[in-house]
Amino acid sequence: MDLGLHGAIVLITGGSKGLGLACAQAFLAEGARVAIASRSHENLEKARAQLGSVETFAADLCQPRAAADMVDAVERRVGPVDVLVNSAGAARRVAAEELTPDAWRTAMDAKYFSYINVIDPLIKRMAARGRGAIVNLIGSGGKFATPTHLGGGAANAALMLATAGLANAYAEKGVRVIGINPGPTKTERVAQSLAADAKREGINEAEALKRIVARMPMKRMPQPAEIADLVVFAASERARLLTGAILSADAATNPTVV
Repeated sequence: MDLGLHGAIVLITGGSKGLGLACAQAFLAEGARVAIASRSHENLEKARAQLGSVETFAADLCQPRAAADMVDAVERRVGPVDVLVNSAGAARRVAAEELTPDAWRTAMDAKYFSYINVIDPLIKRMAARGRGAIVNLIGSGGKFATPTHLGGGAANAALMLATAGLANAYAEKGVRVIGINPGPTKTERVAQSLAADAKREGINEAEALKRIVARMPMKRMPQPAEIADLVVFAASERARLLTGAILSADAATNPTVV
């Protein structure tokens, strides 16, 4: 199936590792021109060495001015962005009894505003051009509360509402917005979250991983490339009717109809 992405300009936040890196590889395979953003120059250089022909941009996307400047730089150096994939930022897992107002705020900055600060300037440019697609990698923690992921889960829930609302508001402008909620996926970020789960349950990380996989109907943890396949399709015109959808991508680990 030709997804029509050859030559498309794709910006991926958090594109230097994990799901973002897998998305960069998938879009490059479709012939797209890819730009990736990250806070870390070191991680960007590692990603460039792995990916080859990509443009890299370092920015702290929790800061609105830095995010807007990054968007400006991408469009100057690469061209008008056709597809934005948001994969930057993750709230640190904190036990419920350790949460403070500052911790809640930090979680929103890390996950919610690191997306919104890029979406806001770019969706307006896309609307002015009459085309564009935004795919937000969010997370099922916004639908299923867990004691060690309340701050991040609240940010995810806010992103889901923003995704659906922006899709509705910008549909007539030719801009599509889609959310994808991966479940636990074999990435460095998920490996780090195991420590918090293990501490809470009084077990080691290997046992925590074993218990997570045991709850998965497929009896294995999905690979980043499998999530990237969904992102590439969602970003294509083949998925035009999915705008506003929040897609569960946890392989039926949390079966639900809502």
